[in-house]
Amino acid sequence: MNIALLKDLCEMPGVPGREERVRGLIETEIKGLFDSVETDAMGSLICRRKARTAKGVVRKGEAKVLMLLCHMDEIGFYVSSIDEKGALWVNPAGGFDPRTLFARRVLVCAESGDFKAVMNPGGRPLHISSPEDRKKIPEVKEFFVDTGMSPSQVSKTFQIGDYIVMDEPFLEIGNKCVSKALDNRVACWLGIEAVRKLIKSKKGNACEIVVAFTTQEEVGLRGAKTASFAVKPDYGIGIDVTLACDTPGVPAAEAVTTQGKGFALHIKDGSFISDYEMVSEIEKIAKRNRIPYQRSILGAGGQDGAAAQQAAAGAKAVGITVGTRYIHTVTEMIDKKDLKAACDVLAETMAALK
Repeated sequence: MNIALLKDLCEMPGVPGREERVRGLIETEIKGLFDSVETDAMGSLICRRKARTAKGVVRKGEAKVLMLLCHMDEIGFYVSSIDEKGALWVNPAGGFDPRTLFARRVLVCAESGDFKAVMNPGGRPLHISSPEDRKKIPEVKEFFVDTGMSPSQVSKTFQIGDYIVMDEPFLEIGNKCVSKALDNRVACWLGIEAVRKLIKSKKGNACEIVVAFTTQEEVGLRGAKTASFAVKPDYGIGIDVTLACDTPGVPAAEAVTTQGKGFALHIKDGSFISDYEMVSEIEKIAKRNRIPYQRSILGAGGQDGAAAQQAAAGAKAVGITVGTRYIHTVTEMIDKKDLKAACDVLAETMAALK
């Protein structure tokens, strides 16, 4: 597996509304994989591959459209205020648990470059705080970023609207990958590598394949809505991560997925219910090709598959996801076996779907 590509995708900064650097990396990687590539007004990258026979001949006539949706954005922040001491105060772009934000290294992306910095909440540090102070969990709005610069340097370098991401390296530990932004650079990786695998297989594809690398999912599936309305797919597959709470302190009934048991065939979440016929079809494809999988239901939250399902006159839609521990932190963790299973089933589905 091309884990080097996953590393590059995860370490590239791109919050909702500022995905252009991620898009640029993807554009470089997909050369030769699609018949046409365009960027829409929302910044989503729409990549089309015509229907083909097993011999690679483009099929004549209209074909059904299968759309894969892979969002490019990661949760992060925008600079919302700069005070007289040079502190950058932030506004979140995406959902954060404040308990995970203490003493973090961050990257501030300004017009003049990227600058390493640290994030902490306002208030007294350990040695001068009271027991009551130490019990309090600050709200996200109480966190600020310290760039180490003087106030005058800060005022010359940064402005309201600069964006901020977590700054942690991608790691391989055991059979796992750990990084910030696996949500959802995993899907970007799958959108590239599954098409590459389809082409290598020389099985052809009866449907036209559209892979949409979408924007602003973390703030309401925004790019997926406009892209899906433009494409008007017959079938949609939302590709994303999902929870893997197979960790201490979580009841087994709330685990959602277990790492190492294969890709997650998404049945339902807070945004959509997968089409039961597509669930059944993908299940058959997985069994026929001995691809490990598990069914999953997420109690809340949503993903881009919902946008495909509800666009224009609607589409049959399903989710294919990869179980991820510690989502929306810098220690997001996936199992390589689950990643491979997701790639395999997507390639086989693109080849088999009539």
